[in-house]
Amino acid sequence: MTYRSTARTSAPPVFILGGAQSDFARNWTRENKGLFDMIAETTEAALEDARIDAGDVEVLHVGNFAAELFCGQGLLGGMAVHANPAFAGLPTSRHEAACASGSMAILAAMADIEAGRYGLAGVIGVEMMRNVPGQTAAENLGAAAWAGREAIGARYLWPAMFSNLAAEYDRRYGLNPEHLAEISKINFANGRRNPNAQTRNWEFTERSFAQDDEANPVIEGWMRKSDCGQVTDGAAVIFLASEEVAREYADARGLDLEDIPRLKGWGHTTAPLLLESKLAESAGTDGYIFPWVRKAITDAYARAGLSGPDDLDLVETHDCFSVTEYMAIEHFGLSAPGEAWKPVEDGVIAPGGKLPFNPSGGLIGLGHPVGATGVRMALDAARQTSGRAGDCQVEGARTAATYNVGGSTTASVSLVIGV
Repeated sequence: MTYRSTARTSAPPVFILGGAQSDFARNWTRENKGLFDMIAETTEAALEDARIDAGDVEVLHVGNFAAELFCGQGLLGGMAVHANPAFAGLPTSRHEAACASGSMAILAAMADIEAGRYGLAGVIGVEMMRNVPGQTAAENLGAAAWAGREAIGARYLWPAMFSNLAAEYDRRYGLNPEHLAEISKINFANGRRNPNAQTRNWEFTERSFAQDDEANPVIEGWMRKSDCGQVTDGAAVIFLASEEVAREYADARGLDLEDIPRLKGWGHTTAPLLLESKLAESAGTDGYIFPWVRKAITDAYARAGLSGPDDLDLVETHDCFSVTEYMAIEHFGLSAPGEAWKPVEDGVIAPGGKLPFNPSGGLIGLGHPVGATGVRMALDAARQTSGRAGDCQVEGARTAATYNVGGSTTASVSLVIGV
């Protein structure tokens, strides 16, 4: 099953002036700090990185999934304006699409700029998740599934749901757990080079990635400990600008406008909430298991004027579980449906490979503060394509893509970012 592209390419460019993320290893509750501290500290760091005055920001967009459940806190736009005295009175909006909430905030800020309403927008992604017991966190995150209808009886809903995806891959095409383990190995290794990664100091052995119930216990079904992304506190902030504002910014700082990363393309789709409905729609076909994911990515390609993955230098993708990245590999077009194992085996996605995936470490290695992840992906893509990714840098990177999931691919957002 395929869907007709609706991509249009006539929108004016939107530039990324800079940004920052928090250290994803921090447990803010242990520091007696909360959501506001994350927002304020990361926003200040982002203003410094972008070298902009807070008084020049014209609008704020906040991505967050479940602050009410984890922290009893809503109206985060009102909290965001406390981050700097110059933000008082700014228009703000909060955006929610589960783990894709940060990308929704980016899309909304882009629309503001493209429409000519504002010239400089701040995008804040934030989530606090380590202030509750693990079981409570799992239950809170279950709100992104259809409550009372999915993964009934599972202790950990999302590992169970993505185990079902792995089982469907196995049923349709065959699936080797060693390929999933290799994805996790790569992302944990990448995370060791990232100074903000939650797992940068973790230690592993080969048994950590084996079908070993002691060293790598089963969480749910196909998903073992090494297959799972992290429960993380964190924030990420970026500043987006119109071409007029970006040009003035560049001129004032002696920069070349062409060297400032921009959002070249985007794709956004929404699939049925139920995983079983998604899988049923693509069952019996030889196409992609999630045609809506494929459409989001190919729409981003089309808007950016790209022919496919050969035009990319790296990908930051959603690996809440190893099988999610496995799915993304083929949906980006690196393989035919059911053959994502080939780029894994061939080293295509590894550091130094033809198309490295998640040089940041991804959600498995870097961490996954749900509402911040989409913003963090965009920030890493911008840093990569402007040569500012430090030890995570992909040499010569000029064009990067992101893919951000909400729920069981209910919300899909892909961005193409480059210079």
